[in-house]
Amino acid sequence: MPSDPAEPRILIPQNLSPNAIASRLADGRIVAIGGRTMGTTWSAKIVAKGELPGVEAALQALLDRVVDEMSNWEAASNVSRFNRLAAGQWQTLPPDFFTVLRRGLEIAAASHGAFDPTAGALVDMWGFGPAPARLEPPADAEIATALAATGYRRIELDVHARRARQPGGVSLDLSGIAKGYAVDLLADFLRERGHRHFLVEVGGELVGDGILPDGQPWWVDLEAPPGLRVAPARIALHGLAVATTGDYRRFFDHAGRRYAHSIDPRTGQPVENGVAAVSVVYRRCMDADAWATALAVLGMEAGMTLATEQGVAARFITNEGGEAFSPALAAMLD
Repeated sequence: MPSDPAEPRILIPQNLSPNAIASRLADGRIVAIGGRTMGTTWSAKIVAKGELPGVEAALQALLDRVVDEMSNWEAASNVSRFNRLAAGQWQTLPPDFFTVLRRGLEIAAASHGAFDPTAGALVDMWGFGPAPARLEPPADAEIATALAATGYRRIELDVHARRARQPGGVSLDLSGIAKGYAVDLLADFLRERGHRHFLVEVGGELVGDGILPDGQPWWVDLEAPPGLRVAPARIALHGLAVATTGDYRRFFDHAGRRYAHSIDPRTGQPVENGVAAVSVVYRRCMDADAWATALAVLGMEAGMTLATEQGVAARFITNEGGEAFSPALAAMLD
């Protein structure tokens, strides 16, 4: 008999630590702060015994730093300046930018190009970047031109000098990984300052650590597309991150067809594989962010195969409301 769609499935990470329970602040309270960044909102819930002066401003400054370095919407950002470089030129990158680009290229290789941080020309061409939104799909010749400017293998990194080489015409787009990295930055900041119990979020991507004052973990429902009858999947987010990507977030309709923002960097076309959303649970939100994008591009069959091979904990939801858990996520079912 099928389960009641209203009844949540409970996911318990296998790394729940007795130390978290022992260190809980039973006399603490949740301090909630937040703001806006990257065209969306951010929030932090921190268990503390009193007010936290200066923390909100410090977290906002970290997010502003990510925007200044990695936003394609900012002409003066480091990534925009890299994209304007002439062929063969090198650019020294700030530590955050270099970390994100390096990890993005690694996941690009591991996903066989399903995630590709060099797909900026394709994203812009389809109207999902800083360029004006489109009302109709581009011509085949436009797609071919953008594809010729795409390819993670074309980027050369100098790890010792922390710099990258522009091969000519490549447009980096880190939007599929930078937001997750920003969440990691917030979590790392709090840990470094002795906060052991918190939940931080940017645009629906989250990192949780520790527990609530009453001893309960941070319970988070994996995001599901609106309008689909899918039983909630609720995870105790303890020392883990979760990110979701879906074809319902940004799109345009033309001639009876929907073109979603998820672009396959290998073909230059919006994804049409029946997958409505993919959620990934991972140690770092940066990785969860990029893997969710890669698996959504690959689709249910190829994505599940790769998630199984890589040990990625993922939930796939189809346009018809079907779902599947990768082995790593299924192992968390209570």
